Formats: sequence, structure tokens, C-alpha cells
Amino acid sequence: MALLVGLTGGIGAGKSTVSTMLAELGAVIVDADEIARNLQAPGSSVLSDMAARFGSHIIRDDGSLDRAAVAEIVFGKDEKSKAALADLNAIVHPAMQAEIRRQVAAGQSKSEVVVLDFPLLAENPRDDLDATIVVDVDPEIAIDRLVNVRGMDESDARNRVANQASRERRREIATHVVDNSGDVDELRAAVRAVWDSLTS
Repeated sequence: MALLVGLTGGIGAGKSTVSTMLAELGAVIVDADEIARNLQAPGSSVLSDMAARFGSHIIRDDGSLDRAAVAEIVFGKDEKSKAALADLNAIVHPAMQAEIRRQVAAGQSKSEVVVLDFPLLAENPRDDLDATIVVDVDPEIAIDRLVNVRGMDESDARNRVANQASRERRREIATHVVDNSGDVDELRAAVRAVWDSLTS
């Protein structure tokens, strides 16, 4: 039976880079963000449910989701934003979990390691994982990367970091921690060490 490994990390930690490195080593990646994007494609039932809850202004003229408009509604600090985020999760998560299960089952027939790349693993723990990799970095380094590499507004970056599980909470669920405060060669070596530990 193939190993099912969770992969998570805060925004700006470098989780996508680690995911790519694991794929190069032979893992099948099940990308929760990509699944969510596909479920929210123009014309999808998930997208129409979101528009019914949050207003038709979250859909652009071309039928695609205006992610920034949704982020503005759900990533504030007040109770209204918290309730909106809970509603968003109630719309997206059931469809997402069904698709994750389908892709994991397909991946397990192809590789000895299936990696579920899931940003919200600390917030939504799973009991079906054989191991959990957490990509870890100081939140200030993450904010610096979001602003200087991704071009995000600093207050938006800080809001998103504040709205996630804490660094400590993520580390609590980890069976393997990958430190990404160094350069890409150090990161590659750390990922290789985790891979060797998982497959030995």
C-alpha cells in the first residue's frame, strides 16, 4: 500500500517548491489548491453556490472567480469575516474532499508515495495520513517573500498569515519539519533527507 503523506506550510513558506521537489523524486502530488480552483471554474455548481452566498460581484465578466473579492470578504479580522470563511468552507470542502479521495486512490496505484499538498492541514487535521511534512519558516521571512517575490501588499500578507494556524500548531502535527529559511540547495537536501526517511 502506498504511503499517504500530508504536506503543509504557511503562506510564503515555500510549500509549492517542496511539492515540486517531491514530485521530481517520484511522489504523486494531489494538490488541494488546484482541486479547489478546478471546482470553482466558470459555470461550476460550487461557483454558483458561492455567488448565491457572497454576491454576484465575486464573478468577473468572463465568468471566472474574482479571488481578491472573496479574500476581502473572508480574510478580515471581524466576526462577520469569520462567519463568511466558515460559509465558504462549507460550500467548497465537501466537493473538495470527494475529489481528494478520488485522486489519492488513483495516485496510490501509480507510486509508493502520494503527497496531499494541503495548506489548511493544521486547521483541518486528517486521520488517514501516514506522515505529515511541514515546511517551516519564520513568519517575518514569509511576509518578506510575499511582498518582495509575489508582489503582495504588506497588510494583505500580514492578514493572511494571521488568519492561518500558528507556526506552533503546524509544527505540532508534523512528523517531518523542513526548514526553508536557507537557500534552494539547503532546501533540496532537506527534502531529500525526508524522502529517504519515508521510503527507507
